[in-house]
Amino acid sequence: METGRVLKFYNSFFYVQTDTELLTCRLRGKLKRDRRGVSAVCPGDLVELTKLADGTGVLERPLARRNLLCRPAVANIDQVILTFAAAEPDLHPLLLNRFLVLAEWSGIPSVIICVNKMDLAAEQDVLSCYENYYPVLRVSAERGEGMELLRERLAGKVTVFAGPSGVGKSSVLNALHAGLSLATGAVSEKIRRGRHTTRVAELLPFAGGFLVDTPGFSSMELADIDPAELSACFPDFQPYLGHCRFSPCTHSHEPDCAVKAALEAGEILRERYDAYCAILDEIKTKAVR
Repeated sequence: METGRVLKFYNSFFYVQTDTELLTCRLRGKLKRDRRGVSAVCPGDLVELTKLADGTGVLERPLARRNLLCRPAVANIDQVILTFAAAEPDLHPLLLNRFLVLAEWSGIPSVIICVNKMDLAAEQDVLSCYENYYPVLRVSAERGEGMELLRERLAGKVTVFAGPSGVGKSSVLNALHAGLSLATGAVSEKIRRGRHTTRVAELLPFAGGFLVDTPGFSSMELADIDPAELSACFPDFQPYLGHCRFSPCTHSHEPDCAVKAALEAGEILRERYDAYCAILDEIKTKAVR
């Protein structure tokens, strides 16, 4: 029995890289999904497989995962680079914070914000207020600016690029390595949002690791998060958690809340707190349906 890493799942086939070759495999038995709709095996999974006489393989079982990004489903990630555009489409703080919460909740060790299309930016310090908590890389795939610094972050790691459609994730990856030849799409003039050009999550070998381009999203479901766990997904809240008058504290309506006091003192960004409240309300609303 051999082991390998799943690079892609497409049309009921798993494409698995072993130490010596790339095998096309099927899953033994019925493909099962968990309660969140995530398949038993997804890109990034390490698996045990049996090679067949015809040169294909059968996946026997997945090995234990270190982490899992549910939407899109990618396992065993070292870091996620959340890619947004400085303009066309405009950067929306709530959407950015939804992606940040998803990355934190998924247990990904390193979260990096990448702002593409800096050639269109009115200001050059886009998202500087986030730099106390996350690295912010500012690049232009069109001009090739900032690519070397980004490339240094990728060596030897499994890196997921995620973000809304139209921000230029595939363009950034192509600028890093033209041999990737990923499809790109224009931003709709009517709705000012990008068209989806990436259809499936796929691990692409790069600099001793893998890059993962993912389908773009305009919204994400976060209903699986326990409301009591949400504040832990905000690293800027961490110094104040456990110091509120009431425990547990939702940091929304309770008096003598340390998080709200930090907000009023300017130690927490208003847009971060507003995003927290919006996501909390969404989770609670869906929980009662």
